[in-house]
Amino acid sequence: MADSWIDIWKGGEQLIQQSDEENLNRKAVIILKIQKSAEDYLEAMLMLKEEKGYIRSVDIADKLGITKPSVSYMVKNLRENGYLTMDHSGFITLTDSGMEIAVRIYSRHKLLTEAFVLIGVNPETARDDACRVEHDISDETYNALKEIVADEEVRKKLKEEAVT
Repeated sequence: MADSWIDIWKGGEQLIQQSDEENLNRKAVIILKIQKSAEDYLEAMLMLKEEKGYIRSVDIADKLGITKPSVSYMVKNLRENGYLTMDHSGFITLTDSGMEIAVRIYSRHKLLTEAFVLIGVNPETARDDACRVEHDISDETYNALKEIVADEEVRKKLKEEAVT
């Protein structure tokens, strides 16, 4: 027997609700990707500042291996959200909030790279893996790794085990 109109209506309502939840999940994934991307840009800018003493869009594009228009778009968004400023010559400066994010991500990157190398991972692979992990690792896990990497006895033991 065919479903009643009430059953059909309730089923449609459930589909709409499910569709809305799926859309929210998709939006959350997109926002997460944007945040990770923004963090990558800010981290790259900090690295460039350390390497060259200045930050320019063209150098960001070269460092990240992306197009200049992509950099221009992200720099505009980061500037509009208060993470950086750009002078009339095109030199970029991180604001306090931009620097805070960049330092957090870059510190995580360096520590994770060091931890991965310490357990015997090839340095290039360790850097690549650190790039993927630095955004998602919990503060608890990061702080535990930080303690391990700082512990000279643990470092010595791990180095000895890596050699044998």
